[in-house]
Amino acid sequence: EAVQERFFRPYFLQAPGDMVAHEGRLCRLDCKVSGLPTPDLTWLLNGKPVLPDGTHKMLVRETGVHSLLIDPLTQNDAGTYTCLATNKTGQNSFSLELTVVVKRAPMFLEKLQNCGVPEGYPVRLECRVVGMPPPIFYWKKDNETIPSNRERMSMHQDTTGYVCLLIQPARKADAGWYTLSAKNEAGIVSCTARLDIYAQWHRQIPQPIKLRPGSSRYVNLTGQGLDIFSAFPTTESPMLFSSPSQNIVESDEL
Repeated sequence: EAVQERFFRPYFLQAPGDMVAHEGRLCRLDCKVSGLPTPDLTWLLNGKPVLPDGTHKMLVRETGVHSLLIDPLTQNDAGTYTCLATNKTGQNSFSLELTVVVKRAPMFLEKLQNCGVPEGYPVRLECRVVGMPPPIFYWKKDNETIPSNRERMSMHQDTTGYVCLLIQPARKADAGWYTLSAKNEAGIVSCTARLDIYAQWHRQIPQPIKLRPGSSRYVNLTGQGLDIFSAFPTTESPMLFSSPSQNIVESDEL
């Protein structure tokens, strides 16, 4: 008896969704399709066929996974990709949107500023950096790299580009020149600032003079070791304080 051959329409077992990829990197679109006979795959970008060249390659693995490789990715590769699978029974397809993030070299929005704090106080060396892809940061003190696990020092950053080196508490040995370098695939930038650590000076506040009730200010000042009358030589002007008919008027300033 003649063996009847069976045919199956193409069906995608695996298909990628919308993607965001960085300019200059490798981008891979993977899919897996079934069907009899084995379907032929065609890739389209914005409705136009994607042809193999130096940066675009189509591969098929032993597992049956089809891949479109783009390396390096450029802005021209952004758009709507459609994959068509076709055999004698028909065709099937899927589409996705590929967004290409443009590379930007790191740039300082806010640079490190020279600062100084008293010894024993915390200090933050802060700045703000943007770049795409997000840069990697390196801290140096006097041209020597600061390890991430150094005692009393911690490094912080967030998704807005804020970068901070926290030192707590600050010591005299922490004074010096600090440099932050930001690096990504598009470039590298650096900025430097001076940190000064001041010694803490403790001033002794003099105690206020207490007046004894019922006595004049002259008596109280004399009790503190101050001889007020000795400041006025009565031998040259004997009538200055000797008039019995006049009362001595105390100066408000004394």
